[in-house]
Amino acid sequence: MWTAVSHKDRLNARRMVTMKAIWRSQVIAASDRTLEVGGYRYFPRKTVRLDLLRPAPKTPGDLACPHGVQFYDIVGDAARSRRAAWSYEAPGASMKLVDHWIGF
Repeated sequence: MWTAVSHKDRLNARRMVTMKAIWRSQVIAASDRTLEVGGYRYFPRKTVRLDLLRPAPKTPGDLACPHGVQFYDIVGDAARSRRAAWSYEAPGASMKLVDHWIGF
């Protein structure tokens, strides 16, 4: 769902990588400061197209999650990818780095 695109930082000439979450050929998130935690990529909330996310109903597993997980469906036109993104609303210590970030 996401791909890496490299570009040159003109201010300090160091290599930066911009990660993108792409859904149906549409960029729904892009940032050069994503985090990988537990094998998943997380984007700062302000870099995500929140207009394409709809909160998914919570399952018993979601309610049992110690980090307060909220899953989102990605929607656009007539297409929908259920529970394709998530955020931790009350993360414990192990997920504190991505507090309120969006994972894909």
